[in-house]
Amino acid sequence: LMVWLRRTTHYLFIVVVAVNSTLLTINAGDYIFYTDWAWTSFVVFSISQSTMLVVGAIYYMLFTGVPGTATYYATIMTIYTWVAKGAWFGLGYPYDFIAVPVWIPSAMLLDLTYWATRRNKHAAIIIGGTLVGLSLPIFNMINLLLIRDPLEMAFKYPRPTLPPYMTPIEPQVGKFYNSPVALGSGAGAVLSVPIAALGAKLNTWTYRWMAA
Repeated sequence: LMVWLRRTTHYLFIVVVAVNSTLLTINAGDYIFYTDWAWTSFVVFSISQSTMLVVGAIYYMLFTGVPGTATYYATIMTIYTWVAKGAWFGLGYPYDFIAVPVWIPSAMLLDLTYWATRRNKHAAIIIGGTLVGLSLPIFNMINLLLIRDPLEMAFKYPRPTLPPYMTPIEPQVGKFYNSPVALGSGAGAVLSVPIAALGAKLNTWTYRWMAA
């Protein structure tokens, strides 16, 4: 019974943290409500999403020691975001008002790395972290190309929480860089590795806390 309770509590804990990390992604760059400054901010959003995903996913994957936990984590984040999307749609906003980030394929690559290297923690950090940072901007740009122009959504349907002086101004797309996907992937691949190492290190602190 105690083993079952511990396991159930553990998976509920993953759900709670995945939901909280989804909320944090909104603050990390307003990515989920993908309207204002969507194209010019794509690099910043890509980095915040890659690092936010990898730190939680690798933490729980190494904590359980089970390849597949990272995908489980990303799936919870995705479902929670679709609930938010449905809530805004229910309020009368268009379907494309919120673009749900594509976390799952990148998390699957992290799981695959962990599985293919026979649960090697360091390979998961270096190879898996790199793959998450490289792949997430690509999947997300494909996602954005399949919906209506986010800038059109921003101008036609401004969020009610935005004060008048924060009404979005159309940015000069491509002014500072030519390829937001390439820049996002490059920066994400570099930054996701140390953040993955941080997620792995959190396990050490967790074990010490549990043993106290």
